[in-house]
Amino acid sequence: MAGTSGAAGPPSRRLLLVEDDRELGHMLVGLFTEQGYTVDLAPEGQRGLHLGLTRPYDAMIVDRGLPGMDGIDLLRRLRRQAVTVPALVLTAFGAIADRVAGLDAGAEDYLVKPFDIDELLARVRALLRRNLDQALLLPLGAGWLDPEAHTVRLPTGEQVTLSGQECRLLRALATRPRQVHTRASLRQRVFDGAHKESVVDTYVYYLRNKLGSGVVCTVRGVGYRLGEL
Repeated sequence: MAGTSGAAGPPSRRLLLVEDDRELGHMLVGLFTEQGYTVDLAPEGQRGLHLGLTRPYDAMIVDRGLPGMDGIDLLRRLRRQAVTVPALVLTAFGAIADRVAGLDAGAEDYLVKPFDIDELLARVRALLRRNLDQALLLPLGAGWLDPEAHTVRLPTGEQVTLSGQECRLLRALATRPRQVHTRASLRQRVFDGAHKESVVDTYVYYLRNKLGSGVVCTVRGVGYRLGEL
C-alpha cells in the first residue's frame, strides 16, 4: 500500500473501521486520525456490529474477511436494523461476483487489497461527500424529512412545512424508525420534560393532520413509532 496523505477530513467526522489484521488496523487508525477523523477500531465482526448499532458514524470501512462474522454478513445485519451509514468494503477478493455481493449487501464502495493509501483516503472523502446531502434528510417511507428546513417532501413532490415542535417530534421518530418510543421518553427528548402528559398526543395529532394518519403508528400500551406517508 503506497501513497501519501491527502486533504484532511473534517474533525467532526467519525469513522468505524472493522479490520482483524492488527498491524493494518492500527496503521489505518493512525492514518485517518492524522487526517482529522475520529476512528473506532473493531477487530472482529461482532464488535463491529455492536458499535455500528450503538454509536453514530459518518462512514464505515469494513474488511470482508473477518473471523466469525464476515464483512458482508455484518453489513446485512446493520442494514436490516436500519443503519444507513455509508460503507466501503476492503477485501482481498477482486472478482466481479465478490464486488456484486458486497454492493448487494449494502456497501456503497469496494476496494481490493493491496490498495493505495491516497486512493483509500480519496474514496472515503468521496463517500462522505456523496452522502452529505442525503444524511441531512431522514426517510419517511417514500418521503423525506429535512430537519434544517422544517419541511417534509411527500412522494408526490409536494413540500409540507412543520412547526419547530412538530419537526422535533418527527425527527425523534425518524432517527430510530423501528423503535417504539414511550410517551415519557418523547416528552423528555422532544418537549424538554413538559409536565403536561398529553403534549405528545397533541403533536402526533398535528402531524397526522398535516401528513396523513399513517405517518405515526400507535403501539397500544407503549407509545408511538414512525409509520409511512
